Parts: sequence; structure tokens; C-alpha cells
Amino acid sequence: MFTKRLNAFLMALLLLAALGCSKSDPQTAPQAGKADAAKGGTVEQILQRGVLRVGFSTFVPWAMQDKKGEFIGYEIDVARRLAQDMGVAVQFEPTQWSGIIPALLSGKFDIIIGGMSIQPQRAMKVNFSIPYEYSGMSIVADKLKAGKFKSLADFDRPDVILAIRQGTTAVDAAKKYLPKAQLRLFDQEAQTIQEVLSGRAHAVVASDPFPAFQALKYPDKLVLPLAEPFTKEPIAFAVRKSDPDFVNFLDGWIRMVTDEGWLAERHNYWFRTNQWQGQVE
Repeated sequence: MFTKRLNAFLMALLLLAALGCSKSDPQTAPQAGKADAAKGGTVEQILQRGVLRVGFSTFVPWAMQDKKGEFIGYEIDVARRLAQDMGVAVQFEPTQWSGIIPALLSGKFDIIIGGMSIQPQRAMKVNFSIPYEYSGMSIVADKLKAGKFKSLADFDRPDVILAIRQGTTAVDAAKKYLPKAQLRLFDQEAQTIQEVLSGRAHAVVASDPFPAFQALKYPDKLVLPLAEPFTKEPIAFAVRKSDPDFVNFLDGWIRMVTDEGWLAERHNYWFRTNQWQGQVE
């Protein structure tokens, strides 16, 4: 019964979004959104196309490739469920994190589902849904170089080298909380870990739970110096501006699957268990 009510609610949202977009006046929309307004809103375009195009970048366990080369992870589950409830197929578009917002704005995909935190600078370029998850910054460190470090202050020194994935909020967090440390930026998280494993850096700053998983993977070499993440960040869907109906639909969908308990169940599986690790190792 609940599933039927959920499906009915989602279909109503889709219908309202499509109707709302069809009645919009392109002349009153911002210049950047005129083309989309003329064609109909994003929801209408997705339904007509029959495919939801999802932009993302790989972050363990948000999204990654298994042994067969298929994409798996928390965000992948979220994207598949969203497409399923819209009654369309899903098309994944892996994209370098540093260029993911420009790719969205260029029309390469319809939505970013990639562990993106809400930030004022990003909100000036894209529209965010309400949060569907929360993350925070953690540190994983070299046992030999930083095994005795127990606080942020221990890492906030000119002789400390931090490896961080560029384009992520980890860079902003490091600049804010660890301004004295040296930052080395890389395109992939795997490169940041290699910097520490090779002894070229003291630690990696990244979104939880990536540091925790690396400490479990390399227990003889890596350690978690902090008991808890030192920031808290709301994670949301990002879409192009000038399409409030799409945001309204996404907000309603997030509320429904949250109340259903589905988001919590999938989060627990990917972030609190290691049942999936055999698929990638």
C-alpha cells in the first residue's frame, strides 16, 4: 500500500512539473535558461528521452567500479532508484570532479549525484535539492610520520604535507583548518593515498568514510588520528538553474525515500559494513 501511495505521489509530482514547465514564459526566464524553457523543463525532457543522465565522479564508497567494470556504490544505488521511480533508464556519465559543474551546465547530463556538498560558490552556478545525506572531513595519516599526532593542531605545521583531491571541499577545509600545512593536489583519491604510502606526504584529507576505509585496508601503514570528522557537510543533488520544478520534484522524492527508510538502509550498507568490498577487491 505504501509503495502504491509513493508511486502515485511521484507521478503527481512529475505531472505537475511537466505542466508547470509547459506553461512557463521563456521571455521571463534568465537568458541562460531560455533554450531549456523553450524545450520544456528537465523532467519533461527526461520523460521524453526515457533516460536520466547522471554525472558523478568516483569516491569510495559513493561510486566506484567493481571487478567487472560496472559502477556500484551508494550514489549509484540512489541514481538507479531515482530513475526507477521516474520510470526511465539511467545513463551514468563518469566525469573528473574538477570539471563536473561545467559539464552539467553544458548539458552533458541532467543531474549531479556525486556526493556534492552544498557550498555558496557552487550555489551561484547550480541549484541544489534539499540534503539527502551528510558527510564530513577526516584525516588518514602515515603511522611513521604522524602516528603520534592526535589533533588538528598537530597537522597545522609548515613541515606537514597533506595530499588532497583537487576540486573537492577537502581543499577548502584544509585551507581553513590547516592553513600552515603544505597542500599537494591530485586528480584522483588513489593518488593521494599513494603519496602517503610512499612517504611523500604525512596524511590525506578527504570526506568520510574514505580515510577510515584506507586505514582498514592498510592497517600496518596508516592510522586515523582523529576520533570524529572535523566538519559536517550537507550532500545534495545539483541541477541546472532556471528549472525549479525539477528541484521541487527531487525534494519530494528525497522526503519520500527518507521516510520509507530506504536511504538509511542503503547508507548503512555502504558506509557501515564491508559486505561489498569483495566486489571491488
